[in-house]
Amino acid sequence: MPITTMDTTTALVLIDLQNLVAGLPTTPCTASEVVARAVELADAFHHHGAPVVLVRLTASADGSDAAPGRTEIPRPPGPLPAAWDAIVDELTGHPGDITVTKRTWSAFHGTDLDLRLRRRGVTQLVLAGIATSIGVESTARAAYEHGYNVTLVTDAIADRDAETHRHSMERIFPLLGERASTAEVIDLLAKTRTITRRKDR
Repeated sequence: MPITTMDTTTALVLIDLQNLVAGLPTTPCTASEVVARAVELADAFHHHGAPVVLVRLTASADGSDAAPGRTEIPRPPGPLPAAWDAIVDELTGHPGDITVTKRTWSAFHGTDLDLRLRRRGVTQLVLAGIATSIGVESTARAAYEHGYNVTLVTDAIADRDAETHRHSMERIFPLLGERASTAEVIDLLAKTRTITRRKDR
């Protein structure tokens, strides 16, 4: 089902589009394709004066601030490359953007994201990024639980595993919000902002 509307104050939230993630193999689209579509979305939101949030994952060198629970799949060993947690260059250079630094999957857990959105009157979030079943899904779940209207951009989200991507996209996301393509989001953003400007005259 396509997206039905765009709230007056809608924010774009881009998940983990940082140097390390941008170099990973992903499906069904490549990380570079996700970044390119994220740039299209960000440009449209900037044009209409709508908030853009850049979410980055970081961690201490010794891993002491990582989630401590035992897991069956171990965390990757060894040191991370320099600037691994920096937002990709294509999305930087906009001083008005909100940057959120997280240390776990969700952009809400342990951050001030909700506070910063509430203060701007945001009621709807448009989500894109990597990875579908981890950072994006965790953030979408939290956004839904916080009472936001959620839109998932289907062609600007990717995962390292095709099956987990499909499960999130087809089974989980319809329970949390609405899905739309990059073009549909940009088109509806333009249409709703035109209507809002007419009402304000």
